[in-house]
Amino acid sequence: MDYRATILLYFELVLALGLLWREGLLRSRSQQIMALLLVPLAFVLRYCFLTYETLDYQDWIRVWIQSLRDNGAWRGLGQEIWSCNYNVPYLYFLAFISNSEVYDLLLVKLTSIFFDVVLAWASMRLVGVLTKSDAKKLFAFVLVLWLPSVLLNGALWGQCDCIYASFAVLAVYLALDDKPGWSVACAALSVSFKLQGIFLLPVYFVFLVTGKIKWKHIFIFPAVYIATILPAVFAGRGFWELLTLYFRNTATIGDGLNYNSSSLYALFDFNSMSNSAAARVGIVLAFLFCCGIYLWMVLRRKDAGNRALFGAAVLFCIGVPFLLPHMHDRYFFMADILTLVLAVTCPVAALIPLCVNFGSLLGYHAYLKMRFLCPMRYGSIAMLAALVLTLIFTIKAFPPTPKKGAGGKMKAA
Repeated sequence: MDYRATILLYFELVLALGLLWREGLLRSRSQQIMALLLVPLAFVLRYCFLTYETLDYQDWIRVWIQSLRDNGAWRGLGQEIWSCNYNVPYLYFLAFISNSEVYDLLLVKLTSIFFDVVLAWASMRLVGVLTKSDAKKLFAFVLVLWLPSVLLNGALWGQCDCIYASFAVLAVYLALDDKPGWSVACAALSVSFKLQGIFLLPVYFVFLVTGKIKWKHIFIFPAVYIATILPAVFAGRGFWELLTLYFRNTATIGDGLNYNSSSLYALFDFNSMSNSAAARVGIVLAFLFCCGIYLWMVLRRKDAGNRALFGAAVLFCIGVPFLLPHMHDRYFFMADILTLVLAVTCPVAALIPLCVNFGSLLGYHAYLKMRFLCPMRYGSIAMLAALVLTLIFTIKAFPPTPKKGAGGKMKAA
């Protein structure tokens, strides 16, 4: 192991503990024991995973870094990289890595681990909006670092889902904390790093109708998104090419209805239909699902508090990837995090993240072990159960509908 990578990992651990100290979560003896025991152990696990190479790194990420290195790192951003379907913000990190003498794999994973810490901090702040309990905030921070999908995603797999998820969780936190402009900016950053950030975007219509954001804030989204691609444009990439990158990437999705995902397409047999027809079924269902939540939220908008709005965000992050076709193994990553936050703030909802993480980890197992632990439909059943339970939680987050009593007067149900 390169000693420089070990030092960087140590500084990331110090950053994690520093964030807890700054938040005032290391005052009591129990808080100190919990943080100083469990947080360093989470980093020890990550250290053990650092040198593990997956096929994704060998076949793709290493190739992209070498292409940037061969073309002058930052100057290489001005050229389209063969086989790379990631948007350019992540390539900025890879360009920096290509200039270093430290082993590429270690820096790729250390970048993801840094955002593991950001993700834990964002989750802690989100918990703080929903509850004032310091114990729950600390618990959320630690649990995110120990969540299996978070541990495996960056430190073992070398993936970067923690980056877009960090900005997505921050976006929800800032919206609920009445900072609408910053919320929209973070949502744009989330989508700019990975297209999967769009699973959260439907909740912004809910934020609009409930007054959490205004129409003027929506214009921040394209401004921030465009700002993220400008460095690559200045390096030589085409502006329109980068602006439409995600639309062009849809042509490379393939015909598969499911790629190791616990989605609707693992639950039902669509073999009697053509793939294109079956895909349209899922798209229509996802559209109707969103419309149903919108209608409900419009009708109850005056009663929608932070818990109900947060419940809507969780519903979208589970329901949209569950219903859409062509989903991959890691597309429930945001749902993993938000359902964990839900359970921390409302312990009776603890079954929800268990179901979601079970469904997610079946996909992880399928890729990392190259075999199925059990049929993916079991994960789909668990994900459907989580969706139904989240819907119940969100309904209960609204105050009872008043009923008319004797004499036509309104009384609580």
